[in-house]
Amino acid sequence: MRVGIVGGTGDIGEGMAMRLSRIMDVCVGSRDPSKAQDTCNTCLLSAKECGVDCSVKAGTNQEVVEQSDLIILAIPFKHLKATIEGINGWEGKIVVSPVNPMERRDSFVYTPPQEGSAALYLQKILPPSTRICTAFNNIAGNRWCAISEELEYSVPVCGDDMEAKQIVMDLVDRISSLKAFDAGPLSSSHIVESITPLLLNVARFNKMKDVGIRFV
Repeated sequence: MRVGIVGGTGDIGEGMAMRLSRIMDVCVGSRDPSKAQDTCNTCLLSAKECGVDCSVKAGTNQEVVEQSDLIILAIPFKHLKATIEGINGWEGKIVVSPVNPMERRDSFVYTPPQEGSAALYLQKILPPSTRICTAFNNIAGNRWCAISEELEYSVPVCGDDMEAKQIVMDLVDRISSLKAFDAGPLSSSHIVESITPLLLNVARFNKMKDVGIRFV
């Protein structure tokens, strides 16, 4: 299975690329292919320093969708519509959304679209055959990039396509010390997405770092 990361040049996308490219083939996409190549170079250098193999290639977001079996959307919610509309070939693909609609005001606030969640908004704008799941919503970008450290978090996964959900959960369980949990249908995604502003508020008001969730 080849994993593509659309918007793979931010902290989350780059960190995901570094970790995933050590266990499978990864395509990193960006509107600017040179930025995607920069991420790939970072992955290759990091892997070389650790003495491990790495399989990663750069391309446009369109090329990533065309060449990948599973696509992770590592982009902010405000760029979701423009990004999706600029790409075709989504039919039949597994699409993973770690997207959390939120704003920073006096505190971080969950601000879902009219559909109720970023995942349900994606379901509206993507082709009907797209197999959408939510996952990785509650892991901070800097934790992804801390490649020498274990990720000891629980990852709720939502989705309506049970086969796609299981594929995503199996992927989660291959990354560091992450543990996937079935969190129900796609309609429950708003619960998972809204945890992120809660975690950010807890971290901010209690002077904590790297706040995450773990089910025991």
